Amino acid sequence: MPHTIKRIGVLTGGGDCPGLNAVIRAVTKTAIWKHGLEVMGIEDGFQGLIEDRVRPLSSRDASGILTRGGTILGSSNRANPRRYCVRVDTVTGPVWEDVTQQCVDTARRHGLDASIVIGGDGTMASAAPLVEAGINIIGVPKTIDNDLVGTEITFGFLTAVATATDALDRLNSTADSHHRAMVCEVMGRNAGWIALTAGVASGSDVILLPEIPFDLRKIADDIDRRMRDTGFAIVVVAEGARPQSGKQVVSRFDPTSPDPIRLGGIGNLVATEISDLTGVETRTTVLGHIQRGGAPIAADRILATNFGFHAMAVLASGKRNRMVVRENNMFSDIALFETVGKQRLVSVDHPLIAAARAIGTSFGDGAGSITPKAIPSALV
Repeated sequence: MPHTIKRIGVLTGGGDCPGLNAVIRAVTKTAIWKHGLEVMGIEDGFQGLIEDRVRPLSSRDASGILTRGGTILGSSNRANPRRYCVRVDTVTGPVWEDVTQQCVDTARRHGLDASIVIGGDGTMASAAPLVEAGINIIGVPKTIDNDLVGTEITFGFLTAVATATDALDRLNSTADSHHRAMVCEVMGRNAGWIALTAGVASGSDVILLPEIPFDLRKIADDIDRRMRDTGFAIVVVAEGARPQSGKQVVSRFDPTSPDPIRLGGIGNLVATEISDLTGVETRTTVLGHIQRGGAPIAADRILATNFGFHAMAVLASGKRNRMVVRENNMFSDIALFETVGKQRLVSVDHPLIAAARAIGTSFGDGAGSITPKAIPSALV
């Protein structure tokens, strides 16, 4: 560890996510036991730097939290230091200020020589002005959406997929019992990783992704065929999915948030259209924040622990302003700015999409069909 680093901060930003406590645990214990550092916990993400809410973290504080969901430090997705809402004017609306210097002052007041920042693309973007102000930040990639550029996986994603898959399995049995079509809306913003992975894992009949705009009439045709074949159908739709001739469905707009657009409602739209076009009784389930909550599965506990350990290894190597990543199942690091303002989307030629199409899954675009091909007579 560079001799200039004696005390570090750690914060969790953005939405909560299974595995956050596992990273806090790995960072805190590695820093104390391996490197002899002091660790300070910054509460509620960058809000803690803005409001000077920083407290010591001991190895005891980090014990017994591996299996817990959420974060012992709290989090916030409203505290971008460069564009922070200080109040809402009744006439002009939100009033924004750059509070970067307040964050820098807090870090210096507590003697933080570096900080481990755990979060997604929004959190890394919020860290940018602090980096420019001279604070050394090592990022750890977190998001259930799995859409962070530079890493093949983020912790929290696998738990969210397991949660969504379990829900889809349960919908499968009730759809079968009542001979219905069931539509399940999952999270992911503009990326379809949760919908694709949980859809394949659950054997869903139709998977609708933001990356593949869909045709409602083609979906209706696929549902009709599926109903004739088995008597029920399962549709999983990512919250950011949209029709070929339409836009994403926005549930609400929050002008006080750095990320004001909240997606949601596409599941109800798809279910209504399926019912109208096919006459099939259709129900909708929106999983929402259920996907964020609860204990991380074993794979995420291991991944989060590895990310926390490697974040400390990067810091110990003397590097500055990097983000830990995993590529080809190997841990490394990239420049923090490489991921800012970008999203890792599902490619339309992704191997898992090809595999799903081959077994009859519809993506609502008419490419492929859930109708089995005729078996050559020579093979009968």
